[in-house]
Amino acid sequence: MLPDKIALSLSNNERVVLNAISKESHLSEIVKNSKVPEIVVKRSLQFLGNKELVEVDSVKSKFIMLGKNGEKYKKKGLPEVQFLMAVKDSHKKMSEMPLEKDEVNVCLGLLKKKGAIGIKKDGELIISITEFGKTLLKKESLEGKFLEGFDKELDLEKLSPEEKFAYDILIKRKDILVLEERTHVKAKVTKLGEDVKKVKSEEVIEKVTSKLIKNQEWKNKKFKYYDIKSKTPDLYGGKKHPLSQAIEYIKSIWLELGFTEMSGNFVQTSFWNFDALFTAQDHPVRELQDTFYLKNSNGKLPDKEIVERIKKAHENGWTTGSKGWQYDWSEIEAKKNVMRTHTTALSVNQLFKLKKDQIPGKFFSVGKCFRNETIDWSHSFEFYQVEGIVVGESVTFRQLLGYLKQYYKKLGFDKVRFRPAYFPYTEMSVEAEVFHPKKKTWMELGGAGIFRPEVVKPILGKDIPVLAWGQGLERGVMEHLQIKNLKELYANDLDLLKKSKMW
Repeated sequence: MLPDKIALSLSNNERVVLNAISKESHLSEIVKNSKVPEIVVKRSLQFLGNKELVEVDSVKSKFIMLGKNGEKYKKKGLPEVQFLMAVKDSHKKMSEMPLEKDEVNVCLGLLKKKGAIGIKKDGELIISITEFGKTLLKKESLEGKFLEGFDKELDLEKLSPEEKFAYDILIKRKDILVLEERTHVKAKVTKLGEDVKKVKSEEVIEKVTSKLIKNQEWKNKKFKYYDIKSKTPDLYGGKKHPLSQAIEYIKSIWLELGFTEMSGNFVQTSFWNFDALFTAQDHPVRELQDTFYLKNSNGKLPDKEIVERIKKAHENGWTTGSKGWQYDWSEIEAKKNVMRTHTTALSVNQLFKLKKDQIPGKFFSVGKCFRNETIDWSHSFEFYQVEGIVVGESVTFRQLLGYLKQYYKKLGFDKVRFRPAYFPYTEMSVEAEVFHPKKKTWMELGGAGIFRPEVVKPILGKDIPVLAWGQGLERGVMEHLQIKNLKELYANDLDLLKKSKMW
């Protein structure tokens, strides 16, 4: 676009700001020369930069200023110097020290470490100065010299090695120094900008109003050109948290596949969380390092017939063809309340509540679980699990793989494979893996299998196939948002939430 055409695309503020820049100017100079508010100048510089009329450069600098204690210590000296001065001629009791309590505590540790004071206890602490302490008083420390010569503010980058040494020590101490980061904006007029400045300036109409048309004030005047290529602010519509979106989307997948949603409490008895799933009462997974037990809290067990069947399944296998775990099952252990470690507790509870007309049946849940995990980039003490079961006399292992393939396909993974695995309460068992199209690698997402007879028969009274799976949720959401740390998912970073893709 020609300079005269570009000149017509400038707003009145942009023209004033452009003319206020003399080749290269700082923001404060432009504000002063243009007599335009700083916020308007900044916005005008952005628009002028978009039109390649100016080059804007932002430089960040760090400045040091004295804090509340810094101002005080500049006049009176550092507290350790005051401390030594107080005991220079004779020993002093702690209560006699002319310093605040927190300052005394800092000085005690600091000077004792240097061997500058001696401490003995006689009812209360008695402080005396050592020969080395007297030597310290005779020479000024780098920190003291730094404070004494401090003038309003200092540029961190321009400190001498001695000043930098003193700064590194003092910045760690309370309210002595304050570090402030500032951004300095400079603008330089480009060749095109210089050419536009030479164009005779004339007022242009920026906004068409009814008054302008009625009074015909627009005649013999020029209208501002609008640059359709100019950058505009990004707009973000209101939306739910990505995790909430993912949960709703995943629920819709299973509902479309004809499943019914299961629900249940976060707190479950050990009976439903472990025993009903044929997990031995001495199994390591039930220990405190994996499970959150509720202190002094016990729940109720279901009817005696079911309890007796599961007890016998544990002790000798009951009528399942298994030998069980060969130990004495404890009802007291089964009553202990826990924060559920998996949503599979909902699945066995659902089997217990099934009526004859609900078989065959398909059920799912997307729920939160709790484990005493060490927190790192991929683990937390709470997480979501996608759970599902299919109950029916004629359901097969091949159907299990089919359900999972369909689920992953709706999540956007076309390539799915399965490999044999071991899980305590399923046989046969598999782990599902999907091919990540961008990373070109296989990614494991969860386990699945058919419930063992020791799980199904004590609850239903007969051994019929029950397909079951438990899949992680957060990893898929992290992949979708392209974040590498689980903490970011729960940090509620507004910038991440605004820019996240919809599911």
